Amino acid sequence: MKQIPASLVRQILLLLLIAFIFGVLFWNLQFFLPALLGAYTLYILLRGPLFLLTERWKWNKKAAIAALMVVSFIVLLLPMFWLFGMLEDHVADLLNNSDKLLVNAEHVIQKLEEKYGVELLTPDNTKSLTDWGVRGAQGFLSATLNGLGIAISTYFILFFMLAEGKKMEQAFLDSLPLRDENVNYVQKHLHEMVWSNALGIPLMGVVQGFTGLLIYWLAGVESPWLWFAITFVSGMMPVFGVALAYIPLSLILLANGEDGKALLIFLYGVLILGSVDNIARMWVLKKIGHTHPLITLFGVIVGLKLFGFIGFIFGPILISMFILLVRIYHKEFSPQTTAGET
Repeated sequence: MKQIPASLVRQILLLLLIAFIFGVLFWNLQFFLPALLGAYTLYILLRGPLFLLTERWKWNKKAAIAALMVVSFIVLLLPMFWLFGMLEDHVADLLNNSDKLLVNAEHVIQKLEEKYGVELLTPDNTKSLTDWGVRGAQGFLSATLNGLGIAISTYFILFFMLAEGKKMEQAFLDSLPLRDENVNYVQKHLHEMVWSNALGIPLMGVVQGFTGLLIYWLAGVESPWLWFAITFVSGMMPVFGVALAYIPLSLILLANGEDGKALLIFLYGVLILGSVDNIARMWVLKKIGHTHPLITLFGVIVGLKLFGFIGFIFGPILISMFILLVRIYHKEFSPQTTAGET
């Protein structure tokens, strides 16, 4: 009877032990997963400026790290906290007045039905839709409460990443159990993935948010910055996109008897915001990189559940990482590759 080689048994046992310890650590430190993703994302964005400051301009490394961390917080995270904080305040207010929200929704729909002679929703459907919105708002609110803790953890990890720099990158690449060509593939596509998700997706929201803010301000819409925040968030969503902002706003204006404003907002949304969306996506595709709309859609859904508001960025990154690992596995262990090695 042929025996299993002792070296193979030891290797399997060691891998099982590593997997077990990793599982225990992951289960107890899963809170830090979004912080780790955030730190890695910021590291990829800041590594170029860091090397420029320290190697070309001869800055002190700690001073360069401190400056980049402060600038990144002011430019990237502070506006995000402000936007989502404003949304969070309104979401909390809606939850505290959920009964009033149902009455207002029914009132708006009833006025539209009476005015235009159409049946939009039955009372039961209206209640179901409102209940669904309240549940979603509760999930959004509970998921964002740990945002400050995640931000602090992110910058704590980021400091050590920036301090180690190239040494950390090389140690990570050397530890990958892959052939050299696939290691280079991982390095290249990890960087592209982070840039396209961490910069491309929020940039879409910013462009469309300010484009929408222009018409909200000119039309005299109440709380234009709130609708800017809604347009910013919906602009990062594929498929429906900014329609999730201008269509509800148009319906509210219609119900309030502001037909001219409603028509203006709707036409502006379809003609201008829709065009801006297409142009911006083409520019992002050319200059930064492409993230498939389905990756963005499912990534946002997963990210919001796991990470709160920053899940808009980290969710798509997580799914992109999964797809990248599948591609690496195929490149490393496909029948053509293994046949070429024998």
